[in-house]
Amino acid sequence: MKEERISAFDIFKIGVGPSSSHTLGPWKASREFLHTLEQDNSLQKVQTITVLLYGSLAKTGKGHGTDIAIMLGLSGYDPVTIETAGITGIIKETEESGRLLLGGRYPISFLPKTNINYHLQALPYHPNAMTLVADLGESGQLIETYYSIGGGFITKGEQADTGVQTVSLPYPIDSAADLLKWCEETGKGISEIVFENEKAWRQESEIRSGLLDIAGIMQDCIFRGCHADGELPGGLHVQRRAAGINKQLLEGRNYQDKESWIPAVISSGAAFNSILDWVTCFALAVNEENASFGRVITAPTNGAAGVIPAVLHYFTFFCNGSDDDKILRFMLTAAEIGSIFKKGATISAAMGGCQAEIGVSSAMAAAGLTEVLGGTARQCLMAAEIAMEHHLGMTCDPIGGLVQVPCIERNAMGAIKAITASQLALKSDPAYARVSLDDVVKTMWYTALDMNSRYKETSEGGLAVNIPISLSEC
Repeated sequence: MKEERISAFDIFKIGVGPSSSHTLGPWKASREFLHTLEQDNSLQKVQTITVLLYGSLAKTGKGHGTDIAIMLGLSGYDPVTIETAGITGIIKETEESGRLLLGGRYPISFLPKTNINYHLQALPYHPNAMTLVADLGESGQLIETYYSIGGGFITKGEQADTGVQTVSLPYPIDSAADLLKWCEETGKGISEIVFENEKAWRQESEIRSGLLDIAGIMQDCIFRGCHADGELPGGLHVQRRAAGINKQLLEGRNYQDKESWIPAVISSGAAFNSILDWVTCFALAVNEENASFGRVITAPTNGAAGVIPAVLHYFTFFCNGSDDDKILRFMLTAAEIGSIFKKGATISAAMGGCQAEIGVSSAMAAAGLTEVLGGTARQCLMAAEIAMEHHLGMTCDPIGGLVQVPCIERNAMGAIKAITASQLALKSDPAYARVSLDDVVKTMWYTALDMNSRYKETSEGGLAVNIPISLSEC
């Protein structure tokens, strides 16, 4: 097990779709490479940059927008702040001019078709690898290799995770057993333990405002996705569905903006079928935005970004859970479960298949929901275990390398499973549970090791090769 100290803000990152490992990670790696050039006073010496993509990054990189992310990162754009509506224009300008504005300041020769090279063979350390080579003219070259290891986390070479800070926590947690021990010794709930640990990184006010901002971005993403029609980019001709479902469920109710949309949703009915449809709609909305290079929150990945917002907004809209303190408790609990999976297994589909993305997000959401519905720490962990247990072995087989089919619908299924897992745990006595969360984390990792590489985000197996769609369309 990796001894990492991971903040909730490492698990929940603000980013741009469609993939945390194939878009956000390479984007961050490109920005880090840019920073290295700046530190070496070499930025102005660069004549061109060659990018080598390996393994899964090469096999599904085009569909995941890896090439676009790299160009944006080298151009100095930040995924947190970039105006997503302008991405298409930026890339078009680079492609047509054959020049890239390095760091937003220095024009260099750059042709995506020749400067970004795809190598199907993976490097040994991780399936998501990329090497950047800067031609510095008479000063030689700068060469760095990065690995995108899931959830927007990257490593440089084979070092420890970049961006994960080394701190001393009052309640160090590497497993579910550790978390449960602290809860039982202190009498605190999971979210209280996690909140105390978060203070090692940030002031209380920063933690509260930061997590509430993240929850707000999730809600904004749902709202945008519920009001965007048309076809998703990429060539599969997938039609957006969330807007149509939203319109059907509201049955002509009037609203002008997000603030008036929320009570319209809440008043649309509390029948089981209606709530089920809304949870589905919320999840689809987020991942349709994700597939369109929209702004989303990794939770813990972009491909699984719709599960937690859907379950959180099920709680806030239909369970009287709009209180800020409850939202914080949900987010803190969910983040810790994601952290435990990252340490004990993986949150990278290229390493573990879709169980590492939808499965983990479903477990996170189940635990968060159980916490705010009054569950004990043991019940929260039980809910997380149930959710993952029923995602074990799920493959990652994106058609055309796009985060669309089956990825978008899987978010809806993961959200529904999370709610079911929470309800089951709340009605159960964890003392009689035969499988612990740590057991299922270990099982997920062994399943990942046994899984054929064709089912690990390569588009070489499963649905990706068994439907009548030519990859040339994409």
